Amino acid sequence: MKTAEIRRRFLAHFADNDHTVVPSAPLPAIEDPNLLFINAGMVQFVPYFLGQRTPPWPRATSVQKCLRTPDIDEVGKTTRHGTFFQMNGNFSFGDYFKEGAIRLAWELVTKPQSEGGYGLDESMLYASVFHTDDEAIALWKKVAGLSDDRIVRLGMKENFWSMGIPGPCGPCSEILIDRGPEFGADRDWDAGDRYLELWNLVFMQYERGPGTGKEDFEILGDLPAKNIDTGMGLERVAFVLQDVNNMYEIDEVKPILDRAVELTGRRYGVAEPDDVRLRVIADHVRSGLMLIGDGVTPSNEGRGYVLRRILRRAVRAVRLLGFEEPAFPHLFPVARDGMAASYPEIAEDFGRISQYAYGEEEAFLATLRSGTTILDTAIAQTKASGGASLGGDKAFQLHDTYGFPIDLTLEIAAEQGLAVDEEGFRRLMAEQRSRAKADAQARKSGHIDRSVFRAVLEDGGNVEFTGYQELARESRIRALLAPADGTMLVTAGEGAMIDLVLDATPFYAEGGGQQPDLGTITVGGGELEIVDVQSPVPGVIVHRAKVRRGEIRAGEIGFAEVDVDRRRAVSRAHTATHLVHQTMRNFLGESATQAGSLNAPGRLRFDFNTPGAVAPSVLRDVEQQINEVLLRDLEVRSFITSQQEAMRMGAIALFGEKYGDQVRVVEVGDYARELCGGTHAARSSQLGLVKILHEASIGAGVRRVEALVGMDAFSHLAREHLLVSRLAELFRVPADQVGDRVEQTVAALRDAEKELEQLRAQLVVGGAAAIAGQAVDVRGVAFVGAEAPEGASSGDVRTLAQEVRGKLDPARPGVVAVTARSGGKASLVVAVNQAARERGVGAADLVKRALSGRGGGSPELAQGGGVPAAEATSLINAVQQGLP
Repeated sequence: MKTAEIRRRFLAHFADNDHTVVPSAPLPAIEDPNLLFINAGMVQFVPYFLGQRTPPWPRATSVQKCLRTPDIDEVGKTTRHGTFFQMNGNFSFGDYFKEGAIRLAWELVTKPQSEGGYGLDESMLYASVFHTDDEAIALWKKVAGLSDDRIVRLGMKENFWSMGIPGPCGPCSEILIDRGPEFGADRDWDAGDRYLELWNLVFMQYERGPGTGKEDFEILGDLPAKNIDTGMGLERVAFVLQDVNNMYEIDEVKPILDRAVELTGRRYGVAEPDDVRLRVIADHVRSGLMLIGDGVTPSNEGRGYVLRRILRRAVRAVRLLGFEEPAFPHLFPVARDGMAASYPEIAEDFGRISQYAYGEEEAFLATLRSGTTILDTAIAQTKASGGASLGGDKAFQLHDTYGFPIDLTLEIAAEQGLAVDEEGFRRLMAEQRSRAKADAQARKSGHIDRSVFRAVLEDGGNVEFTGYQELARESRIRALLAPADGTMLVTAGEGAMIDLVLDATPFYAEGGGQQPDLGTITVGGGELEIVDVQSPVPGVIVHRAKVRRGEIRAGEIGFAEVDVDRRRAVSRAHTATHLVHQTMRNFLGESATQAGSLNAPGRLRFDFNTPGAVAPSVLRDVEQQINEVLLRDLEVRSFITSQQEAMRMGAIALFGEKYGDQVRVVEVGDYARELCGGTHAARSSQLGLVKILHEASIGAGVRRVEALVGMDAFSHLAREHLLVSRLAELFRVPADQVGDRVEQTVAALRDAEKELEQLRAQLVVGGAAAIAGQAVDVRGVAFVGAEAPEGASSGDVRTLAQEVRGKLDPARPGVVAVTARSGGKASLVVAVNQAARERGVGAADLVKRALSGRGGGSPELAQGGGVPAAEATSLINAVQQGLP
């Protein structure tokens, strides 16, 4: 049975039993700041289980896309470790409980395939239960007719579930299938390949207290409502029903592995190292396909770095198997064909997906060519010095300068028998990140335990945002907190910096690319200046404020007032961003999707996906069309509707964003329609003017446009007008001819620079014959040591060395060493003729010896530098002394 059919039957079974089919959330669409990707089927339902939101249905079912990377190094080595996987699940929110969950699961698993089930042999199935859950044991006997010897009691480690924090928890019950004695001993329940877990049923009925680990916590009592959360690994069911040994051999994955076999000429099932690499390729290519499909793009941070690591591990595995050419154009289409039956959008969007994947492979191949050479040199030097570990500074340099991933450095070093100073590398990385992000983390309260804000949420419910309708209101101060550690405060005096939560607020919290509102809150005789607004957990809006005067107390009523001018300027920028997004799609196609944005007072930054630079003529057309829309004075309106209806209307939804069943749509007349929670202008004409400043690359396949809006755009154009007028006056031409005159002047300057360069080169090499005549004999080698004239370029120095070499007797071994001084530093170029090469003399060896391992090049011509200028003469002496 094909994997897509297994998936279809699962959803159909539960739909027939009154479950709402909930689409899979995109892989990065999560609200938990501690997770990069959805890693379990129940993640998108967590707010319902925690009681933070009311579930819109009593029963639900889904097949959730998941990604787990903590054990990425084990991928391919075992039958159970993979990165991307799909989790079938059914959920009950206070509806049916244990008996319903067991009945529905057993029915689907054992029902004949001709009747829509999976048709598994009941005699091969077992049930595990939490060791004290007699109720579940009785139900397995009642519903499935299992005997005592087919029910196994296990402890908390195996059969009790919690999220690892205070909240819902409960016992589990698993359906296991016995795969036979070749996979392990009878009744050895720890032999995971023998008694394979097919389906885990979680009976969420208790509330757990604080504690650590899987067993060290207290059960506080029963939940108000009992819930069901189940998880059935789709890939596991597939390899059981398809009668193959592991997830790498199912129909969605094996074709990728087979294509890798064809490319590399290796055979699967012959050599374990090759098998591991082939499985890595198959898993990682499919994972990369699904990640890019859900809007993740390769980068050096966060989710993008996980994707980059996955793709690059696949590339390296291909190369270790002997295939040196780009492999993704051969592999990704196979992965697409395997997944399209379940996810047709993958095939529809394959043009965009493949551009990112192929571009990343090309970039990494270039990185491998440069970085591997540098790493090999570092490894050789470490071994030569007797070291057992590569320095953390070298690993950091490879990562920071050449984009060489640390995991790849670790792998290559390990292959050469060396460790890597990971602690030193991590320290340098942490220092770099802390310098770059310290301010942002402080602003967003990233250092405070978010459980503090969850407690505020539990005490008073969601904070109401009223800023769509009003810019000022009275509201009670629900909580005062210390920004440093989240400590609850009773009062705060003048000069203090605090975080506060109101019952309701007109202040917009930073989100969706829109900067936060600023303003003031007055409380009795006290006044607060609001300097930032964030939403650290859903439902809570936190105001960072400085007490300007007086004393502030928790529980008091305050008057919150937004800075109106700033709000309007930011709102105009946000509306302009929607227009830029829609217009870019009009000219570049629907693949030009938003990849990030910033909406600030009077300006915007818009990042979008596209494989190459946008032509200046297209940017001009985009800008003109946007400003024509402004002149049409279109109404900007927002409304709430169902996600399904919004999609039917053609509203743009962003990759990687998670939307609920009810969504907010923002329309600019009939021109642009997008899902958005931000604030906007009332009409397009209020934007006044949009001026695109420039467009540039910010990463592989991602471009950035920056623009000004309103008076900021007008002021920019006024300054440009004054500049053009001044240039017209200087060149004594009409303003519309300034561009031509500037081009002519620049061209004339470039021609003059070329002539000067030629003259300088002639002066430098003009004395080559005289310098060659100064050759001295050093152990049978004609050696010339000279210093180039001051100011000579690096190209001039190389040319001089080659010219002098050409003047030497070709029948006699000859070596030329030329130094140059520039900017307080000395450089060295060494040229060696063929006769010297035949004697075993190499230019690169001489340069490295003179510069203590630095520099490089070919055996005929090499160079290096970076030493103090005063050492120029000693470099020549070092080359002379190094002659064999």
